[in-house]
Formats: sequence, structure tokens, C-alpha cells
Amino acid sequence: MILQPCCNDASCVDVCPVDCIHPTPDEPGFMTSEMLHIDPDTCIDCGACVDECPVDAIRADHELEPEQERYLGINANYFQFHPMQSNGYNAVGSPFKGVDFTGRRIAVVGSGPAAFYAATELASIRGIEVEMYDRLLTPYGLVRAGVAPDHPGTKAVTDLFRAVGGKKSVRIHLGVEIGTEISHEELLEHHDAVIYATGASNDRRLGIPGEDLPGSHAAAEFVGWYNGHPDYADRSYDLTSERAVIVGNGNVALDIARVLLVSPAELENTDIADHALEALRGSKIREVVVLGRRGSAQAAYTNPELIGLMNAADIDIVLSADEAEPDATTLAALEAGTAEPSTALKVELAREIAAGASHGAEPNRKRIVLRFCVSPDEILGEESVTSVRLIHNELRTDESGTVKAERTSTEEMLDTGLILRSVGYHGSEIPGVPFDSGVGVIPNKEGRVIDNAGEPVSGTYATGWIKRGPTGVIGTNKKCAAETVRSLLEDIAADRLPRSRADRAELDLLLEKKAPDALDFPAWARIDKAEVSAGKDAGRPRVKFVGLDEMRLAAQPPSTDLS
Repeated sequence: MILQPCCNDASCVDVCPVDCIHPTPDEPGFMTSEMLHIDPDTCIDCGACVDECPVDAIRADHELEPEQERYLGINANYFQFHPMQSNGYNAVGSPFKGVDFTGRRIAVVGSGPAAFYAATELASIRGIEVEMYDRLLTPYGLVRAGVAPDHPGTKAVTDLFRAVGGKKSVRIHLGVEIGTEISHEELLEHHDAVIYATGASNDRRLGIPGEDLPGSHAAAEFVGWYNGHPDYADRSYDLTSERAVIVGNGNVALDIARVLLVSPAELENTDIADHALEALRGSKIREVVVLGRRGSAQAAYTNPELIGLMNAADIDIVLSADEAEPDATTLAALEAGTAEPSTALKVELAREIAAGASHGAEPNRKRIVLRFCVSPDEILGEESVTSVRLIHNELRTDESGTVKAERTSTEEMLDTGLILRSVGYHGSEIPGVPFDSGVGVIPNKEGRVIDNAGEPVSGTYATGWIKRGPTGVIGTNKKCAAETVRSLLEDIAADRLPRSRADRAELDLLLEKKAPDALDFPAWARIDKAEVSAGKDAGRPRVKFVGLDEMRLAAQPPSTDLS
């Protein structure tokens, strides 16, 4: 049985000898699936998937805890709704046997999951040299700076990335900002190709009055603050009001709500940043209201994330019966038995919460209030946020079958001193690289970057959120990266990519000139070791460095002075 921490990277699919894990990367629903599932009729209990799972998410059905038994039904419903399909997924390099890739040097910009999955695919091809670049002094992107500190299982995927970073054919350059210190053109001069895996780090704005008042913040910055991201370590947040409001109801919103309310004693055993832990110890927040503009069936969070929240101790989840009910189209599909299982489960969970089955709301307990069919219309306050005006929405289904929210004349006021905007993310432009500012991605076809005329830009590729937008979970990037790398290898095999005239020695000279303070992967390993050592002394998995100076100090090799 696959449980909540599932990362969807399909490592288990690759090792399954009987093709019992679905959806597979070649099946249509893979990129949008909340998690993977094991067919009990096909499974032979060999345990290969258990050993391969990077986040320890697989258990035998007889080993499930009471709160995990719901996954039996989730698993059964998946296979009842989806017919079995054969798995035709192959390793990315298999069609390229006989092609000589010796000395081909590929730059990967970024060091998050998308970047490391791309590096993993490239490093599996004999002869290819991989150079990874990140502007931060620490790797792993949102696995380090975005995953909630009380979700350590999700972070275990870094064990895979660490192995790739240690390969002789892979070099990692940390503290190098591409587009400023080193240009796109300079990268292409010193590499055969460049893969951009820079993610989508900017929050989307609400576009309403009062959005920039003190007390109104981007959710990504708040997440970076409590995770020790150096860009946000010096931020401060007013936690003195009893209510916080989160606009948007994706997994990030639920993570933030839980972090704001969970007992600091529970966070003391995590890798949360020290400054955030200290601030949360003094927090007065007792209620977090999570706003969704559409209904329970269209909620952006995944079912496993909500189930995990429902099992959280000492936090009530509150939802009115009216707002728990789905739109008419979804209700009809539920009654006809044609609703997608994940959608049906979202409605079931919402109804369960509304009925008080999760904890039963108690006046003196901290609580998360889920709201549906409401949108913020104006944030109010003189010197800082004091309240938000909400507009109620009605749900309509358009001709394409999409359920949309339409404003009504009904409004309400909600008092709060803290508003966090969590309505999506937007990529950033890199000078010299085509960019679609409307959707915040690098335009591409199967990972090949294209210009305004739709023609491929030679030697330039993209993967991850900067390629497809902020969708999917960590493991979704594996298939995304495989597609991009396959396109790149096809271009090499077809002789469409000329070799770089610069060798690695010339690249090293460029780096020494343009980014002399860059750190390599062994330097990061010393930072990592120091953080883990500090955490051991404090009974925590690690104590993160958040200052650049302390990171650089920890990165220094031990002294060899024997005098």
C-alpha cells in the first residue's frame, strides 16, 4: 500500500517485476495523479518497491496504522475506476545505443528536483559531462526550502540526489547566478547545451486593493522564512492576532496552516529555522482560515495532504455543511458513479469534516477553518492589515465542462492581522532566454526552448516548473526531465548540436573570473555535515545555517597545518 508521503517519481514502477504500480509514466493520468497505487491482484509481495521507494511511503496492508486504513479504499477505488494498462516506460538512454556522447558537456541551471532528475538521466549516459549551477550556496531547491519541516519523509529524496552529485561526471557550482554573473551566451560557449530548471519562485498577486499593506505577505516568502531560506531569514511576521487568513487552498496553504498552529514542542524536533521556531513560540494565532474560490471538489490540495491534516493532534478542522457540498455537475457525477475517485474522495472528506468526524470542534482548541466559494475583494487597514472583505461565489459549469466561480453580491468581513497569499507561483525571466511572461514559463516543445516563431533555440532546453508551470509533486519532475533529456539526446544523435569549442579547463577559468566564490559539492557536504552535527547536539535532524557567511565558514576544508 502506498501512503501519503508518495513522491510520484515512479522509482517503484521501474523495479516492479509484474507491472502492478499505476499510473505509470507512460499512462495519461501520471502527470496529474496525486499519488501512485499498487494493484493487489497483480502484486507478488516481492518487496522491490519497498526497497526502492525514496521516501519510505510503502507498507504492507497488515502493517497499516488505524489512521492509514483509509488508503485501502483509495487504492481499491483507483483500480475500479481505471483499467489496467501495460507499462512501456523505458530508460531515457535506451534508444541511443551506438551514439557516441563522449565529451558532451551539458549545463543544468538549478539544483532542485527537476534539475537533479535531469542530471540523473544525463549521468546515466556514458561520456556525458554535467555541470550544475545554482545561485544559492545550498542545493535541493524546494526540498530544502519548501517542504514543511514536519514532513521529513518527503525530504528523504535528497539521498538520491546526493548520490548523483557525488558522481565523477557531475560537478555542482553553488553561489553562481546565471543571467547576471554568467550570461546565457557564455554558458552556451562553454557547454554543448543548457537545461534550465529554475522553477517558479515568484508568488502570483491577487490584484486587489490593500494587497501591499503590512501584514499581507506572499506565502512562498513565509515558507522560505520558516525553512531558513537566506533570502527571507531576516523577515518578520506579526503573529499577535488570533486569526490568520490564507488565500488559496493548495498543499502549501495547508502546510502553512499546520505550521502556524502546531505545538512548538512538535516543531522542536524538526529542521525548522531557529528564528521561526522562536517566533512561533510567542504566536497568539489560534485560528487559520483557508480560502478557496471554488468548491470542495475543485480544492487545490491533494487528498493525502488533507488526510494527514485530519490526523493531526490538537488541531480541529472546521467546515460548514453548506460549503462542503459540491457543485451541481460534480454532484450529478457522484450520483451516477462516474466521478473521478480523487474528486469523489475530496467531497467525501469535506462532508466528513463538516459532520465533525475529524475531531469534533471544541471552543478552546486551535482550529483550521476551510472556506469554499469565497474570494478576497479588498484587504483593509490603516497602517497594517486589520480585516479582509470576502465576496461569495456561485459555481457555474461552462461549455467545456470547467467549473468556474462567479461573483455574487453577498459579502462578509473577516478580522485578521495576517494574510498570506498562496494562489500559485510564477517563473522568472533569464536574460537572453525566451520567456512567456503571461504564464511565467520558458516556451518549449517537449523541453526544446522555442522562439516567438515557434522554432527551436539551438542548445537550449527547459524542465520542471519553468517548463510546464507550477504543477505536480516532487516526483512528477522525473518524467518531465526524462522528456527534456530525451529531446536533447535526440538532437545530439541527429547532429543538430555542435560541440562546444571550449574545454573544461576554459570553463574553470570562466568560473574563476566570474564567480570566484562559488562552492562545489564537497563544500556543500561540509555544510551539510556541520548542520547535521549541530542538530544531533540539539536532538534535531539538523540546525540550518541561514547566513551566507556562516555557510561559507562551514564549507571550508579542515586545516592541514601540522605546525
